[in-house]
Amino acid sequence: MPPRTVVIGVDSSTQSTKAAVTDAETGELLAVGRAPHVVTGEGGARETDPEVWWRALCDAVAAGLKESGLSAPSVTGIAVAGQQHGLVVLDRSGRPLRPSLLWNDTRSAPQAAALVAELGGPDAWTARTGTVPVASMTATKWRWLRENDPASAEATTSVRLPHDFLTERLAGVAATDPGDASGTCWYSTQTGAYDPELLDRLGLDLSMLPEVAPTGGTRIGSLTEAAAETLGLPAGIAVAAGTGDNMSAAVGLGLGGAGLLDHPVLSLGTSGTVFAASRARPASTALSGFAAADGTYLPLACTLNCTLAVDKVAALLGLHRDDATPGGEAVLLPYLDGERTPDLPTSSGLLTGLRHDTTPQQLLGAAYEGAAFTVLRALDELLRACGLDPADPEVAGRPLRLIGGGAQGRTWVDTVRRLSGRPLIVPGSGELVALGAAALAASAAGGGDPVAIATRWNATPDDAELPPVERDTETWERVGSVLDKASGPLLGG
Repeated sequence: MPPRTVVIGVDSSTQSTKAAVTDAETGELLAVGRAPHVVTGEGGARETDPEVWWRALCDAVAAGLKESGLSAPSVTGIAVAGQQHGLVVLDRSGRPLRPSLLWNDTRSAPQAAALVAELGGPDAWTARTGTVPVASMTATKWRWLRENDPASAEATTSVRLPHDFLTERLAGVAATDPGDASGTCWYSTQTGAYDPELLDRLGLDLSMLPEVAPTGGTRIGSLTEAAAETLGLPAGIAVAAGTGDNMSAAVGLGLGGAGLLDHPVLSLGTSGTVFAASRARPASTALSGFAAADGTYLPLACTLNCTLAVDKVAALLGLHRDDATPGGEAVLLPYLDGERTPDLPTSSGLLTGLRHDTTPQQLLGAAYEGAAFTVLRALDELLRACGLDPADPEVAGRPLRLIGGGAQGRTWVDTVRRLSGRPLIVPGSGELVALGAAALAASAAGGGDPVAIATRWNATPDDAELPPVERDTETWERVGSVLDKASGPLLGG
């Protein structure tokens, strides 16, 4: 029997790093190493020192390899999927000048509004980049930095996204992919390249940015001697361009040109996202019109407040996260970190509809409903961006794939079923971002389309399929009415 070869897919998220040691032929998940991150900041600030990510990657890879019981020479490739949008600024030696502004740092909301106005409004941005700037996007953070920390901006010689920073540490090559680059608002999904006019408007020189590889699975280099020594891996193994976390999850699910197209996914994590892979270039001001990692597109809507916000409500009430019942008349919009979709960066949580007989369990249920409603409301717009009619019975009957940490929670699943009225598929693998990154690593190491590789790996998935239940239109309309009426006077929009 030939020796087993493996690849490592790294998921560098907001809260932690996971390194999935994966059989390169079968996709079998052999081990997952983990290491935590530290996020700092008060009010709208959310920051992490990029060196924390590198140390966590090293620790997670070591833990995963040890757990697998395999020797280092078994590893043939590695790829990183990272949290999107974070701004990493480096000096001439490649060291971070300051902590990274994360995707959920909302301090750049005024800069986002100014950029939208300068280019002529939301439609002008979707035509160029596919996405309207909000506080999450990297371009707004760079402008914030220039206005609020000009010394760091002036000293910056390189600008990276989180996954770019880690990939460069691995291969010594400044590279990114179309998927993560499309979340910056200085990359054009219309031309498939950085937009010179937008770079000039932002005060960014092209030399400060990484080269854009054709796909996230493109081999952009080899593991350097220095990185190999630190990681305990063989020098010279393949390093893929990698991608953003949402794009990697799509690959892990087999979504893309060589797999499923126009099938919606709902991800329940720190953020809530709904997305699909499509050949149609999205140009909706209500969505982020991202590129995918494989050359297709990934229209996506993202909320800032999902599982962590609901867990915070549970903690305030002294309840376990699954000790919840439907909210009754209560409506709770858990916008504890401001909100991205809808664009309400200065908002806070809102509770209304309290009665004498309202229970703590109903308040927790209302938090689930508010969070789930906020991301589900974007589903119809997502389907339209894919060129589909949401009212078409065939489209309406397409199952919603439910992923992320929340997909493992009973109350999350029940709430999404009740508010969507759709059949659900809960994939058997709980590490889809890392699995997608592993497919990118396998593509870089041995060739082949990463989506096709992931599809082959998932030939017999252990998925849970849940039939639809009658949609709770009463709760849907109640939450929607509160959000629409409160957006201006109470939520800051």
